[in-house]
Amino acid sequence: MYQHNPAQLGRAWRSKQIKRPPAQLLGDEALSLFQHDISRQHKKVGGLSEAWQTLVPPMLSDHCTLSAFSRGTLTVLVDSSSFLYELKQLMLAGLEAQLLLACRGQGLRKVQLKRG
Repeated sequence: MYQHNPAQLGRAWRSKQIKRPPAQLLGDEALSLFQHDISRQHKKVGGLSEAWQTLVPPMLSDHCTLSAFSRGTLTVLVDSSSFLYELKQLMLAGLEAQLLLACRGQGLRKVQLKRG
């Protein structure tokens, strides 16, 4: 039987190893992602969220999610058709006007409700 020299095995093992560049820390990447994307979105939607929580009754706001804000339109997803109907009725009764007035500085022009 053929026996290997330990020095030969060491050289063979080292030659098969892949040399990889040092990896970047994940924390640095996450921090840059947060600073670039998430903080910008928070500035954009943060005031809208606060006004929503203040003006919409908690019974309805628990069933809603602020989905998107684009070109002055706030898209709100409501989890069931019965809550969607109630929220539409509140919007027609003056809640939408209050939201538009409260969020004038953020550029809110319209609230769009969707079942989601």
